[in-house]
Amino acid sequence: MPLSTTSTAYGAVTKGFHWITALLILTAIPLGLIGDELAQEIRQTDAGGDQALIDRAVLVFSLHKTIGLAAFFTAALRILWAIGQPRPGLLNGGRWAEATLAETIHWALYGAMLITPLAGWVTHSAETGFAPIWWPFGQSLPFVPKDADIAAAAGMVHFLSSQVLIGAIVLHLAGALKHHLIDRDATLRRMLPGQTDAMPSPQQPGHTAPVLAAIAIWVGVLAAGIAPALGNAGGDEAGAPAMTSAAAGNWQVEGGTLAISITQMGNTVTGEFAQWQADITFADDPNTARNGDVEVSIAIPSLTLGSVSDQAMGADFFAADEFPKATFTADILRAEGENAFTAEGQLTLKGQSVPVTMPFTLEIEGERATMSGGTTLDRRNYNIGEGVQDESSLGFDVDVDVSLTATRAGQ
Repeated sequence: MPLSTTSTAYGAVTKGFHWITALLILTAIPLGLIGDELAQEIRQTDAGGDQALIDRAVLVFSLHKTIGLAAFFTAALRILWAIGQPRPGLLNGGRWAEATLAETIHWALYGAMLITPLAGWVTHSAETGFAPIWWPFGQSLPFVPKDADIAAAAGMVHFLSSQVLIGAIVLHLAGALKHHLIDRDATLRRMLPGQTDAMPSPQQPGHTAPVLAAIAIWVGVLAAGIAPALGNAGGDEAGAPAMTSAAAGNWQVEGGTLAISITQMGNTVTGEFAQWQADITFADDPNTARNGDVEVSIAIPSLTLGSVSDQAMGADFFAADEFPKATFTADILRAEGENAFTAEGQLTLKGQSVPVTMPFTLEIEGERATMSGGTTLDRRNYNIGEGVQDESSLGFDVDVDVSLTATRAGQ
């Protein structure tokens, strides 16, 4: 069997690309479906902390992503090879409607073989807390930032294009079987191993209509996938109330951030609480150790934590339905160093009260103060993620970073 394709028969290279691509795609699809089922199970409150279930989901998704990328590169090589090869004509080109449909499916399938894994790759690169791809070239794509909106848009494109891919494969298989069992021609046999020549019909459909139809399909997929995410960009942040100061205290907080970060599967996942309230009483007195106190109330459901925000609210993690609020009550103490202080007190989270010390710096200019500090918590002290005891899956340390600006009350 010759390596190159002729006008009447496919060559060995083309056939090899065809069947390798088919094997990879038909392996990646069920793995993706199984992974989605496992992800849904993990999101359930009674299964969110099952280490064995999480490990199984990570394995399945890593397989799915790695095989999907292998399919992408194989398909790309297949298309590049096909560009320089003649393509055997259809054996039923005289049946205009059937032949045009076959050509449309052909072009739609080519698009699906590239767009589906590429959109998945962009999703993987834009989100945090992911099952890793098994390859040595890193987990990110150039020019793709870590961004929830980009991940959501690419994820929707990946889902929609996968439906086109599945539909095109089903129609492609149905057409091949129809040719083999009903028409009894050589359409299927000439893609099987061995040399099978078949003379194309004199009439052939043009490429313009099928290509335009396939382009219309992909424009629709991209628009349907990207438009909702673009419309929602910044929506959550815009709609969520900012942090506020309580009525008590002699300092009024004007703005700030309360962020956390944790390592999941070797990657840092960062999040931020959109709603929290601070009651601050402070008097800058270098002659006393205690310079005031602070009470912070945090709305747990306002946390956004990358792609695992919903999972984080589950019973094994923050249990937001049962424990919707966390509080930190502390004394403000002077520390060694310029503008250095510590907040020493108790953090009550998920029903657990644990002593916490948070160093911070405080700069006061006139009636305005700027504070920046942070600490590290052990999630196990608060019974968060009890079912996930493998630190490589979910780190034990949670870094907390706080910054705010405040003005003296009454100013």
